[in-house]
Amino acid sequence: METAAPPVPVPMKTLVFVVTEDWFFASHFLPMARAAVAMGLSVAVVTRVRDHRAAIEATGARVVPLEAERSSLNPMAAGYAAGQLAAILKALKADIVHCIALRSILVGGTAAAMAGVPARVYALTGLGLIGARGDRAGKLARTGLRHLIRGALSSRKTRFLFENPDDAVALGLDPADTAVTVVGGAGVDPDAFAPAPLPAQPPLKVGIVSRMLWSKGIDVAVEAVRLARGRGVAVELDLFGAPDPSNRRAVPEATLRDWSRDGIAWAGPTRDPASVWAGRHVACLPSRGGEGLPRTLLEAASCGRPLLTTDVPGCRTLVRDGVEGFLVPPGDAPALADALSRLAADPALVARLGAAARARILSGGFTEAAVAGAVCGLYRELFGS
Repeated sequence: METAAPPVPVPMKTLVFVVTEDWFFASHFLPMARAAVAMGLSVAVVTRVRDHRAAIEATGARVVPLEAERSSLNPMAAGYAAGQLAAILKALKADIVHCIALRSILVGGTAAAMAGVPARVYALTGLGLIGARGDRAGKLARTGLRHLIRGALSSRKTRFLFENPDDAVALGLDPADTAVTVVGGAGVDPDAFAPAPLPAQPPLKVGIVSRMLWSKGIDVAVEAVRLARGRGVAVELDLFGAPDPSNRRAVPEATLRDWSRDGIAWAGPTRDPASVWAGRHVACLPSRGGEGLPRTLLEAASCGRPLLTTDVPGCRTLVRDGVEGFLVPPGDAPALADALSRLAADPALVARLGAAARARILSGGFTEAAVAGAVCGLYRELFGS
């Protein structure tokens, strides 16, 4: 009697994430790495390693260092980084390269082409200044980016992952196209960010959890609070976050300290945003644009807090004006002061908007599980199964 031949082992497929900073991957994308490992993939994260290697490796992913300064616009530096990355992709025998954020797409897409890896996921986490600028230079930059990402850096097996439909349109893509997937940002864990009872009013306690950047509209929030207080409104503003030394749009620490002396509390960065929202009534992010879908808004909404933000791509994807919070024009401190005044005068409105924000997270595809499920589906499609 013949014995059956042992089954031929199927080689493990390799997924390689490319991201500029380990902190960014650790703060947003660990659930995605866990889900990919759970699929049976060999997962590697190529990034500039600083303090978050252990957190990434705890998902089961391998961390591969690559030094590339994300604030540099030097084409020679970017080309050198792409060459280094191409060698890494070949050594890892990458089957899919998942590039996170614009610079990683430019460098990682070039490297994938050099390494002969056709299966690529380009994850736009916002268009930054290129998306926020409405002048001729901004339009030209978007046109150039559109031709590059959809042309030289694209392949038949390239898929585009967006956090809002506006960014897809800005790059000349139809959000309904089969090559395009729109997800709820990085998603949020609704159990880790659960609602807590609202503090007593007055005063209205407002928080911003964000990098301290001019592009986030931190100065607009400060001015809006000053205007509201000038009207006799009892409102407090607490800022949680640090200036980003790699970002040219960072608010100087001296300015943050000056604001603190002027009645605006700058608390520095926080490791526990859920506790921030437990002690606040409202989450604010008066962004000037260029967002993907801000994680801070997802976390605050999951905690059942109303959202005060601007009518720009990403922010308006989550927040419907008058439903989960209020949308105001970017850079409009008086309009933001009006919204603060309205919330300060109506605690029942604060509670109603916050409950709607929580419901939006649970039912709108904004959880970590929903986002990871969509992305893993994308991997399965690229693997042909």
